Amino acid sequence: MTETSFKESRESVPTHAVSTPIVIVGHVDHGKSTLIGRLLYDTDSLPDGRLAQIVEGSRKRGLSVEWSFLLDSLQIERDQGVTVDSTRIPFHVGDRDYVIVDAPGHRQFLRNMITGAADAEAAVLVVDAVEGVREQTRRHAMLLRLIGIRHVIVLINKADMLDFAQDKLERTEADVRNLLGLLEINVSEVIPASARDGDNIATRSERAEWYKGPTLLEALANIPAPPSRANLAFRMPVQDVYRFEGIRYVAGRIERGTVREGDRLEIGGQGQEATVAEICRWHAEHRGVAGPGESIALRLEPDLVPDRGDLLFPAQDKALAPIRSARVKTRLFWLRGEALHVGESFRLRLATAEYDVTVVSIDAVVDLDDLSMSPGDEVPPDGFAEVTLAASRMILFDPFIPGMPDGRGVLVDRFQNIVGGAPLLEAAEVPSGEHAIHPTISRVSGNSRAALHGHESAVFWMTGLPGSGKSTIARGVEERLIADGYAVTVLDGDTLRSGLCQDLGFSPEDRRENIRRAAHVAKILSESGQIVLVALVSPLREDRKLARHIIGAGWREVFVDTALSTCEARDPKGLYAKAREGKIPDFTGVSAPYEAPERADVVLPAEGNETSCIEQLTGAILTAVKRPS
Repeated sequence: MTETSFKESRESVPTHAVSTPIVIVGHVDHGKSTLIGRLLYDTDSLPDGRLAQIVEGSRKRGLSVEWSFLLDSLQIERDQGVTVDSTRIPFHVGDRDYVIVDAPGHRQFLRNMITGAADAEAAVLVVDAVEGVREQTRRHAMLLRLIGIRHVIVLINKADMLDFAQDKLERTEADVRNLLGLLEINVSEVIPASARDGDNIATRSERAEWYKGPTLLEALANIPAPPSRANLAFRMPVQDVYRFEGIRYVAGRIERGTVREGDRLEIGGQGQEATVAEICRWHAEHRGVAGPGESIALRLEPDLVPDRGDLLFPAQDKALAPIRSARVKTRLFWLRGEALHVGESFRLRLATAEYDVTVVSIDAVVDLDDLSMSPGDEVPPDGFAEVTLAASRMILFDPFIPGMPDGRGVLVDRFQNIVGGAPLLEAAEVPSGEHAIHPTISRVSGNSRAALHGHESAVFWMTGLPGSGKSTIARGVEERLIADGYAVTVLDGDTLRSGLCQDLGFSPEDRRENIRRAAHVAKILSESGQIVLVALVSPLREDRKLARHIIGAGWREVFVDTALSTCEARDPKGLYAKAREGKIPDFTGVSAPYEAPERADVVLPAEGNETSCIEQLTGAILTAVKRPS
């Protein structure tokens, strides 16, 4: 924990927001940005001169008034015609303040939506009247359930394209209600509308006289105020500890509950207790009580020093304490472009806390076609699942509840990328007969190791027939890279089988285990900052796929493409001859298959010219592995 000057840092503490957040979601091109622009216009929330800019910008493009230009302020968005980030914009309905969270629709931008929509009280799900429910509609509906949105208004947009035909719009409404019903999402209203023309946004449409429900603004105004968090048990994640004129102050934002001077609090991670001697605010008069959403500093007695990420809560009453568990069940939205597998490790961010966690089981995976859940071996990209995480220390949390800040976690990889939304559901027990094993994650970043070694890390997995020249090429590349100051390690089959894998034979099962062990060693070496050359026959694509999943980022496949006849003519160990005589069963290329890579990153035509192969692979590595600027 690093103490910071109170005077220097106090301006960085966030302030309390009182507006009701509303998230806008829906399939790309279904009209979210147009809707928001129209909302701002109809509620007179546009800055001075902005309407004229919209009119002029639309005129230059030969368009009628294009309301989406209000939000698409980034040139990339105007060029591509999509919204690429989450935007928060205030507007008013009567005497009530709202904040619009514009959540992007493209799959690659969904990670922004998780953080952008996490505190939303209600959602408007925009569905194109003509296109109806699409894949992203289902994904966004699942995400609304994941982050616990309690009030959902469905806007069937572009109803003018169907001339507001009641029968056609009611069929679309039935499809949407069926989808949300499967997810147990309560639908507040379903509104046929045209965001572009303003039908049923702020004023009732004359083109849909059959519709008797509220306009969108009326529906928003009818959203119940969020429940008070003031009467819940007090929770304040520690943001930092400041020192000012020799006095320590514990700063943070109150997530729920109230705290008063004189209250007895427990510092969760330490298990110590202290009394609130003083509640401090910035640029505000002194009050001896503070409530949800306030950013404050506490002076504690005795003068204890919590760590950032620790949790303060009422002492002594165990019923008011958070859950402590090193294993938790979570409802996961997976954002990485590759599938998630058991055994992968991440960092769980929960408020200001961070925990090293490992996926110990995938308990159920959602089928997006029918939204059913069933056991699975992996979570596909952009998939939803329930998984169990194991941590290296106790996680302090309150279970996720819709409409509350509790348990809203995200998973982060070693490159600091958010790879999943992970609301925490409950504690999980270690199954009978299993050990509580959890690998810790290095806190040294890949950038720091690259700076130390002078280059990035990577794994180049060399596959090819026995005798194709893999080890010879790998050792030649190793020599050249070492001479140029690169950190390199070679893992070849004979080296591994003389030590780590000496207990394994050559059956398909033992080969797979040999590859699994080699992949884990390569991953460890790569994470330490080295370039790793793995030279293994690894004949089956499925086994190489396993290695790739284990190693993850930085994997490159190298095919040493030497003809069987050339390998057999070389036969440096006499293995082909013995295999032909039947003395070696299951020998790759003779009595066992070899499956060549379909799309290798590097192909080395090693027909008797290993020097050129060494030069080619060295060049490929130098191109792929960058030196820090």
